Amino acid sequence: MGYTLVYLSLIVLIPLATLVVKTAELSPGELWALATSRRAIASYQVTFGASLVAALVNAAFGTAIAWALVRYRFPGRALVDAIVDVPFALPTAVSGLALTAVFAPTGWIGRWLAPLGIQAVFTPLGITLALIFIGLPFVVRTVQPVLEDLEAEVEEAAAVLGATRWQTLTRIIVPALTPALLTGFALAFARAIGEYGSVVFISGNKQFETEITPLLIMTRLEQFDYAGATALALVMLIVSFAMLLAINGLGAWARRRAGHA
Repeated sequence: MGYTLVYLSLIVLIPLATLVVKTAELSPGELWALATSRRAIASYQVTFGASLVAALVNAAFGTAIAWALVRYRFPGRALVDAIVDVPFALPTAVSGLALTAVFAPTGWIGRWLAPLGIQAVFTPLGITLALIFIGLPFVVRTVQPVLEDLEAEVEEAAAVLGATRWQTLTRIIVPALTPALLTGFALAFARAIGEYGSVVFISGNKQFETEITPLLIMTRLEQFDYAGATALALVMLIVSFAMLLAINGLGAWARRRAGHA
């Protein structure tokens, strides 16, 4: 326990406490003005909005991918399983450059979107796509072990007892997956909120349109506006912690409910 607390303090608690202490140097009025400026609010909307959409998409499609990897045997399964982990190993800047090239109007995918009037790069859509890319493995790797432990015999027993496929899905599979799914969603959401490298290239960094909060913090630091940077960082910390606490609370409730079922 002692080693754990020391390590946790050095890596997490002390840096976060330093952020709070630095922000405490500002008066409440100054902190409010910096944290609620028009440019800051616009960056919050882009960051949290795109992160939420990306996490929801990953929750749906990540579960589908995990289901396919666990329940089906098909040619190239090992390759698909390895590809899922690519965002973990790929540098975020490389991810951003690759996504920008692919979704540009002349890119492999962008050339098909352009005639439809869909512009992926330098738009909130591009930011969301980048966040989906980097967050997908968190959902797949969180849900996959639970599916592996969920024996197929349970579903077969439900079918023998007369349960329809929908009843089996809603009463057996979904309750068992809910805690892991919420955890994967929380991890993907948290990862998306703090993402910088893969987003900075594809977003275009337009003020009030595609500027994310991490980039605005970096801009403030480059301008030696440490007060403005710490104010934005504190807002990100508080909102992220509150949302993760709520999601973890839902996960604990789902586990208790599954245990009583």
